Amino acid sequence: MDSILLFFISLFALLVLTNGVRVLREYERGVVFFLGRFYKVKGPGLIVIIPILQQMVKVTKRTIVLDVPPQDLISKDNISVRVNAVVYFKVEKPELAINNVEDYYEATSQLSQTTLRSILGQHDLDEMLSERDKLNHSLQSILDKQTDKWGIKISAVEIKDIDLSEGMIRAIARQAEAERERRAKIINAEGELQSATMIQKAAKILAEEPNAMQLRYLQALTDVSNEKSSTIVFPLPIELAQLISNFNKGK
Repeated sequence: MDSILLFFISLFALLVLTNGVRVLREYERGVVFFLGRFYKVKGPGLIVIIPILQQMVKVTKRTIVLDVPPQDLISKDNISVRVNAVVYFKVEKPELAINNVEDYYEATSQLSQTTLRSILGQHDLDEMLSERDKLNHSLQSILDKQTDKWGIKISAVEIKDIDLSEGMIRAIARQAEAERERRAKIINAEGELQSATMIQKAAKILAEEPNAMQLRYLQALTDVSNEKSSTIVFPLPIELAQLISNFNKGK
């Protein structure tokens, strides 16, 4: 009888050593259940669980990189695009990640896909291309709020690529070219306006000072004389013509 009891005690001790002793790393935690009920979270280090009566589910607390597959969506301005992203998250509360959701990794992945389509579909293509930081922060905030009940912390969301069809790329290129031409015409018109304004101001100044007009005339003759031309036409100022006319009348 004593030998049988000793045998069962030895068997139980062996069972405890082989199945009841666990070593968890620094980044690991063990969610322990006692007779199917949540008991406590253990780790890291050496932990002991009672075989049959207790069960343990191991959870990592390291940051997990989740690659969100490309998602087809329609932007606010009715442009079809394909967007993919990457989500960084970690388990903050292992007991919630095990008890409140069947598979926290798959749940986070599916939630990231639907949120990506929903949020980006509310923005124009120009906003997606030029305001990525703002959209990343918005996605991170929404996902973090929804995964809080699972004990998961979303640390960052990054939009990776925004792919367009070939036809849309050509249309955007034409639009950019038209925009550059529009800006060039505006700049040219502004230059013409400034030039006309300055000429108008110069004409008023010359009209108020006859001597200045004569100096401008002499300068024009100097410029013409420097030109390599066989024929030079000298314009006769109106003031000089009036002076000659008055002189002839005096005779």
